[in-house]
This record gives sequence, C-alpha cells and structure tokens, in this order.
Amino acid sequence: MSAAAGGVGRTVQVRVPATSANLGPGFDTLGIALAYGDELSVVVRDAPGATVHVSGVGAGEVPTDETNLVVRSAAHVFAQLGREMPGIEISATNRIPHGRGMGSSGSAIVAGVMIAAGLLESDPQDPVVLTEEQLLAFATELEGHPDNVAPALFGGLTIAWTTEQGPRFKRLMVHRGVAPLVLVPSFTMSTELARSLQPKQVPHEDAVFNVSRSALLIAALTQSPELLLEATEDRLHQNYRGAAMPATRDLIGALRSAGHAAVVSGAGPSVLVLSNGPLDRMQAADYVAEHHPDWRVLTLAVDTKGATVETAPAGATL
Repeated sequence: MSAAAGGVGRTVQVRVPATSANLGPGFDTLGIALAYGDELSVVVRDAPGATVHVSGVGAGEVPTDETNLVVRSAAHVFAQLGREMPGIEISATNRIPHGRGMGSSGSAIVAGVMIAAGLLESDPQDPVVLTEEQLLAFATELEGHPDNVAPALFGGLTIAWTTEQGPRFKRLMVHRGVAPLVLVPSFTMSTELARSLQPKQVPHEDAVFNVSRSALLIAALTQSPELLLEATEDRLHQNYRGAAMPATRDLIGALRSAGHAAVVSGAGPSVLVLSNGPLDRMQAADYVAEHHPDWRVLTLAVDTKGATVETAPAGATL
C-alpha cells in the first residue's frame, strides 16, 4: 500500500442530499434525490486516524472515530485503490433523519466516498480522479444495492441496476410540475426488518402489475405528473411491510384516498408524496397538519446536482 496522501492542512467540503428509494412500484430500482442534506468539512492533519465532530442529527449518538460510517466508507475507497488514507478531522452538519427511510446510511456512504474522491484528486504528490462508474461501484459495495446511492451521487431521478460488470445507473430530469413532500414520524424503522417481511415469491399478476406501474411512473415523473396517483401503485413490498408500521400504512391510505400520490419513502417509516404541482402539495400538507400533527412536514425540491465536492490546498478557504 502506497504512502498516505500528503498536503497537511488541505480541506475538502462535501454536500450530499437525502434520497427516497422505491417510489412505490420501483422496488430496489428507482430513487430520487431531495434538496435536503448533510454537509461535511474535512481537514487533513498530521496525526493518523480520524476524528468526527457531529452537529445536528446523530450528535452524541453516532461514532466519532474510525468506526463512523463516513470514515469507513472513505477508508474503503483508499483500500480498494491500494492507497493509505491520511489522518483527517471531519466536521459534519447532519440534517437527514436516521432510520426514517430518507437514505441516511446511503448518504453517509456517499459522503465518505466523495471525501475520498476529494482527497485523492487534491493529493499534491499523486492525484487520482475517480470516474462516475468507480464512485457508484464503491458506494454500492458498501450499501449492498445502488437504488439509494445512485440518486445521492448524481441527483435527479435515477434508474439503477446491476450487471456482471457492476452497478449501472441512468439519470433522468424530473418534470418541473412534480412537487415532493416528505412526512417524517417520530418513530424509526429498521431496513433489515422491513426487508425481512418481503416474501421470496409473489403472484405472477402482482409482478406484471408492478412492471406496468414502474414503466408508467417514469413517464409520470418525467413527462406527465397528472398520472402520478396511478403510477405509484404497488403490490410488491408496501402491503407486506404495512403491519410493521401501521401509522405509515394508514397515513398513506388516507392520502391516496384523497387523491395524493403517497408512498413509503425507502424502507419507511416516512411517507413520500409526489404531488402534481404546488397546490396539490399544499393540500396534502394541510391535511397532515390537521389530522396528523405529530408528523413533521418537509416541503422539498428535487435535488438536481447530487453529491458535490470542493477542495482547497493548505492555507486556502472554500
């Protein structure tokens, strides 16, 4: 393994968005980036290892040393490239809720991958520029599947799949009429538990149903948002997980009965509403505020940039 990248005092600034995966019928395939995320500042130091200072979500709860998921993800990239990671000091300002289905673990992984990318590119002795394919591959190796890390990396709406050569993605622009709304409860949901509730086989008619709705959803999100209610119907995963989060199930049912395209956000328990315009979104938000005031309402935009990284040499400021 080669020596650690030099340049003590140089800095890396990373921003990574929250995501919502599945979007109803697009199980383990579709994801969207949301303009609501975490910011991390990194300084290369003399001492080896890593120290993490966390403010916001997870402060006092997440690890602050090399076992932190962000640090482990950055270290994974260096190890895969046969490089030694320099000592780093990370200051993280976290906004993405943990355990709520907004891609917090995927975003943490992407943050680590992007930190590594920034450190490698700004290495004054032996710079390396990572490709989009490498970024996605490293993040997927850590996350296990690409549906959350792809939108976090690249923004917009992403279709993600895997091949024998590794993960792949296609990024699409979301129609300007689509207005996302995320409803966040006070309780959490384990992704592992949610996945354990999935049957290993589903009826043929349910599989066909979801194929049709997934295809329709691409059209609805990119061209025809008036079709979002029908396009977000699902028979593969939401019904099976409903018993584990009845409040989420009931809220989705109430919103859909009122004409709003509500789905489980990721593995839950948050709810994503893909509204057809600001008026539709406001009506959904007003309904939740009146009937479910214990749910936090986030009126968000689609993030079109994905994760970003900026670097500066020692003594310079970003």
